[in-house]
Amino acid sequence: MMREPTSPIVATTLQRLGESILEAVGTPPDLARIVAASLVAANLAGHDSHGVMRLPSYVEFARTGHVVPAARPSVESRHGATTMLDGHRGWGQPAARLAAETAIALAAEHGIGAVSVHRCNHIGRLGEYVEAMTRAGMMGLALCHGGPAVAPYGGRDRLLGTNPFAWAAPTADPQRPLVLDFATSAVAEGKLQVARATGQAIEPGLIVDAQGRPSTSLPDFYAGGALRPFGGHKGYALSVMVEFLAGALSGAAPSCLPEYDGSNDTLMIACDIATFRPLAGFVDQAARFYATVKASQPAEGFDAVVLPGEPEAQARRQRLEGGIPLPEQTRTELRELAAQLGLHTEDLR
Repeated sequence: MMREPTSPIVATTLQRLGESILEAVGTPPDLARIVAASLVAANLAGHDSHGVMRLPSYVEFARTGHVVPAARPSVESRHGATTMLDGHRGWGQPAARLAAETAIALAAEHGIGAVSVHRCNHIGRLGEYVEAMTRAGMMGLALCHGGPAVAPYGGRDRLLGTNPFAWAAPTADPQRPLVLDFATSAVAEGKLQVARATGQAIEPGLIVDAQGRPSTSLPDFYAGGALRPFGGHKGYALSVMVEFLAGALSGAAPSCLPEYDGSNDTLMIACDIATFRPLAGFVDQAARFYATVKASQPAEGFDAVVLPGEPEAQARRQRLEGGIPLPEQTRTELRELAAQLGLHTEDLR
């Protein structure tokens, strides 16, 4: 049975709490601000799987040494329009933000910029970074892989990451870019965590158990099962390419190889639209394209035709105005975590 969420919490409250928790485990204030802002931004976009529910696991990463909280990303090498960044095992969000900013700067200079990041921890919601590229008048593309959780098409073993893929283009409204952002698994593993926190059932076709049999039981996944790739063999093929290119180009490795080091290796590419055509004409055409698709007649059973990026923009407006809903389990975990760290949580009542 699904449990009803408690009253929403304003974004600024979660931002302050996130910063305090991260600082309490040794994160410098400026880095804590970046990580907390990224988590809250994911909540605002409606992607709670990449939001503040991650804080307990982040703290555990810091305590066990998986993350070096004070580490800062840096440029390792640069060749023309390409750059390699080293995350130095620090928080992933500062490294990913530097990667996006570097890709934008390279594209402004060369027309295109490609940046790879290695020794990088969990970077959060991938769409955040390609959206930043659209605000610079650029097309953005990002690939990312992590630890194995997905079985190949026709297989049962965990060999692939959830391998998200994000792609964005600017429109006339900077707050409503076209944004494609999805895991190449049938569901992101974080969505299973949300389902567990809220008491939701999971749909058929998302996971297999340890014997490779289709399952709708969450415990089967956590007992040696695996996620399935989305879209059958086509989604699997896309996952393979994301897995290999994000891992191999970073100088690390795909997550199923023994040399994989647990990194959230990432590849980001920015393309300056003005090198192809005037940006004003591009965004005007984007606006007319957007309006034409939106004005089309919905099929039976649908209220409206929705464009990629629109659900996030709508969630952001609603949650900035009405607050971010947190399931009671997440709220309890945050209260307990803050108490362990000697922090006050009156606003999480």
